[in-house]
Amino acid sequence: MYRRILVPVDGSATSKLGLRHALGLAKDQHARIRVMNVLDDLALAPMLDGYPVDITMLIDSMKASGDKALDEAIRLAQKAGVNAERAMVEGRGHLVSDTILADAKKFRADVIVMGTHGRRGLNRLLMGSDAERVLRESHVPVLLISAKNANHRRVKA
Repeated sequence: MYRRILVPVDGSATSKLGLRHALGLAKDQHARIRVMNVLDDLALAPMLDGYPVDITMLIDSMKASGDKALDEAIRLAQKAGVNAERAMVEGRGHLVSDTILADAKKFRADVIVMGTHGRRGLNRLLMGSDAERVLRESHVPVLLISAKNANHRRVKA
């Protein structure tokens, strides 16, 4: 049923949980995975407001962090025997969720699998939810893996 699975990763425990679920699904469905990391330049704006900052250093740091998350995801996929490709995608002033949705379309994903913090109330209002926006606006199924109580669950790839 699923042949192409898009998995956004950022190196967090939540995204790793989503990746592990995606790897299990890929093994079951004999699907291939595209792990992607979004270089979120919008996240830099609040840090730069009125402060002299070397933006090149910040972007290099974000790229290094993204590369580390992608490398780890590829290692986990290889260990699980799943065909995976990696992509670092620049946000170019777009929301992370919009960048994920555009990459899903480009990749022709059958499903998007991603971890979510499951924030509620004020935290959700203040921090927003990329996962929620992906879920609402996606034209393909979205599997959200909740980090809530993730410490109590073990997921094998």
